[in-house]
Amino acid sequence: MAQETLEEIIKNFDLFDDWEERYAYLIDLGRSLSTLDDTLKKDEHLVRGCTSKVWLIPEIHDGDVFSFKADSDAHIVRGLVAILIAAYQGKTLSELAQIDIDAAFKRIGMDQHLSANRRNGFFSMVEVIKAYAQK
Repeated sequence: MAQETLEEIIKNFDLFDDWEERYAYLIDLGRSLSTLDDTLKKDEHLVRGCTSKVWLIPEIHDGDVFSFKADSDAHIVRGLVAILIAAYQGKTLSELAQIDIDAAFKRIGMDQHLSANRRNGFFSMVEVIKAYAQK
């Protein structure tokens, strides 16, 4: 599956009538991701604030282009990682500051259909990304 943009993902969520179909799509997004090599699944890469285990490794290339590798031990969380990749991967640091991930999260309906723990975990990943980009 080619990397979808955040806008494409939002539009795809709108195609589904119920949340079981949307969860299935979210899980499919997560399945499309490469898994992180076990040697990279270290405590220093764990995202704090997530109920599931999430490893996130941010990097800056060419001076200001952001990228990251991430993985999770939970299918739905891997789908959330795929949304973050669509939003942030390959963006410049100045572009990162312009991304309104809260609005995208609400447009998809995740604010109402994910558990509080999953929402907190999603935004913990966002905070790791933003903190790294500000360094």
